[in-house]
Amino acid sequence: MRRILYIIGLCSLTLPVWAGENILLKTGFRLSADRHEVIGATIRIYSGDGVTEIPANLVAGVEEVATPTPEPVVPVVESPTPEAVPAPVAEQADQAPAEKTPVMLALTAAHKYALPDAFVASVMRAESGFNPMAVSPKGAIGLMQLMPGTARDLGIDPTRPGENVDAGARYLRDLLARYEDRPDQVVLALAAYNAGPAAVDKYHGVPPYRETREYILRVLKNWNPH
Repeated sequence: MRRILYIIGLCSLTLPVWAGENILLKTGFRLSADRHEVIGATIRIYSGDGVTEIPANLVAGVEEVATPTPEPVVPVVESPTPEAVPAPVAEQADQAPAEKTPVMLALTAAHKYALPDAFVASVMRAESGFNPMAVSPKGAIGLMQLMPGTARDLGIDPTRPGENVDAGARYLRDLLARYEDRPDQVVLALAAYNAGPAAVDKYHGVPPYRETREYILRVLKNWNPH
């Protein structure tokens, strides 16, 4: 498998930049684009053959890029935020280890797959509200809301919280790798996690599904609520 080349964190998304413009999001992302259009409360971003639409209230500003300024891209693991990291629990010699909470499972999986802690925790919150027993009307299961077919492809039992979270983080990593050459990499990975990669490929960007767009917005807001 190709090496994953991306940075995702609360600071910025550093990607090769070409002549055009950068769309600066309030979450800290910088999306490279050829051009953009403002359509009511939506901003449509054009990049190559792809088109992505995001709510205008997520955009902090637009900066023009006159000359190519490619930069090296290296994987970065975000330091745990105070809110996301629970206080350590001392284990007594005569007691069994405490069962991991959903947030602890998210941190473990994030570290395993070199993803930011808050990113995985934010996806979990948007998917299930940290409820390991959650089942969606469409049949998605558990903390990371995996469909039975996806769980089967990943070789896990989605009813087991630890396996569910590990597989969900692994799937997120694979989706990020799938779109690693796209300036809107993270947005597309989230869209594919919610609606499926086939839908993203069909529409050459975020599908025009209200549920998917609202899902992306929830993840981004939960990731950096301030």
